[in-house]
Amino acid sequence: MQKLFIIHGWTYTLIKWDKFLELIKAAGFEPVMLKVPGLTEAIDKPLVLDDYIEWLKDKLKDEDKPIVVGHSNGGRIALAFEAKYPGHLGKLILIDSAGIYHKEPKIKFKRALFGVLAKVGKKITSNETLRKVLYKMAGEADYQNAPLHTRQTMANLITTDLTESLSKISTPTLIIWGRQDKTTPLTDGELMHALIQSSQIYIIDDGRHSPQYTHPEQVCEKIINFIQQNGF
Repeated sequence: MQKLFIIHGWTYTLIKWDKFLELIKAAGFEPVMLKVPGLTEAIDKPLVLDDYIEWLKDKLKDEDKPIVVGHSNGGRIALAFEAKYPGHLGKLILIDSAGIYHKEPKIKFKRALFGVLAKVGKKITSNETLRKVLYKMAGEADYQNAPLHTRQTMANLITTDLTESLSKISTPTLIIWGRQDKTTPLTDGELMHALIQSSQIYIIDDGRHSPQYTHPEQVCEKIINFIQQNGF
């Protein structure tokens, strides 16, 4: 049974993946959900993107041309890995992937705020009310209860830009994107498609940032068809 290695995005629970995983299994594949350090696996220090690249290298060390699915931040990790170790993956599947650096005022504000919060740590964030307000201002209320190391890790990751690395990727790549995504806009997916040599893009018109949750059948069908393509 062929394995699909899945790198989830910024979440602390995998419950919403259940339907997607069931459909992948029903299609005759073995989904391997990787526990991402700092999220579904504990860390004892802040991490940077290179740490995640080596983490993924270790997870895939015994695999020959593995297929990797990366959602959001998981896509960022997969892209960075393939850029550093080109040709290692058999196929790459990105779902509303992170990795493009934005300079829009709202994004710059969020990036700056997380940088400050990561540095000051408990000096400010020990005040629960203030912490909630600050994270709400950044539009990232989900992270308000994150451990300090995880907050610092996030601040490290969102400052990275993989744009210049995308042209180095030659692995057959499927890019799936929700047209209504407000977290990683469709323009990011279109840029990735333009720069990644062997890529194709599939847009879900009413999908948002996590179409594998809301449109699992549609996403799984596209992934399975992509995997079964010969010569792509």
